[in-house]
Amino acid sequence: MLAFVQVLASGVAIGCVYGLVALSFVLIYKATETVSFMQGDLLMLGAFAALGLHAFAGWPLVVAALAAVLAVGVLGAVLERTVLRRALGQPHLVAVLLTFGLGMMMRGGVASVPAAAQDMHRLPFAADTLAIGPLVLATSHLWVVAATVLLAGLLAAFFRHTRTGLALRACSEDARSAALMGIPVARMHTLAWALGAALAAIAGLLLAPVTFVHLNMGFIALKAFPAAVLGGLTSLPGALVAGVFLGVAEALAGLALPEGAKDFVPYVLLMAALLLFPQGLGGGRGRA
Repeated sequence: MLAFVQVLASGVAIGCVYGLVALSFVLIYKATETVSFMQGDLLMLGAFAALGLHAFAGWPLVVAALAAVLAVGVLGAVLERTVLRRALGQPHLVAVLLTFGLGMMMRGGVASVPAAAQDMHRLPFAADTLAIGPLVLATSHLWVVAATVLLAGLLAAFFRHTRTGLALRACSEDARSAALMGIPVARMHTLAWALGAALAAIAGLLLAPVTFVHLNMGFIALKAFPAAVLGGLTSLPGALVAGVFLGVAEALAGLALPEGAKDFVPYVLLMAALLLFPQGLGGGRGRA
């Protein structure tokens, strides 16, 4: 029973990371109808940026983490302004290939640093354990869950109670009508890419204490994308819930099934769910 609870806690924590990356997919897709395949590389870049600022520049860890998230968010905005905006009006495959190519460039840039390409690192926070009687939980898992709940609440408040958030929601619902109402649609697209990049960086920082910071950590986005699809690709709450669901399912599969079987569980669940719910578990609703 103790092992089950520990595995469940680990699954919820990893699922929260899946959910945050899925949120970044959905946020960008809702605003621009573009699937971004550089989210995993942005996640990895955010973790390495915080690590570099803390370990090599000597910045306090909290300041380094905030600066890394801000820097990756600005990078997302710059890429939208300079590269991705040129894909507007082009076939969807053009934007997909652009994001894939940009992700490969980020990965190559980090790989060109010998220490980043060859070593594995851990950000020094939340490395302890918490004992509740005979039950021992990793503090990092609790921090991930708490941070995800807090971030989800902040995003909900942003989209419901701020003018910018309401404008972004309006653009995601109907960009043409939003433009007629005086909303700067181009700026909202830039904001969506910036927020999507920042969410990916936050996911990287939350994943860092759970796993090591390494060049391949961005591959977690390949499991987060099924969560975005399960949520319907248009529902932010659906993406988060689907991410936690996939994380728990994967963890329980690792406990019950042979080693390695858990890696294909998200895709099996994705195919099964899409056969039953073609519009995703979010029902295709476009609400934030």
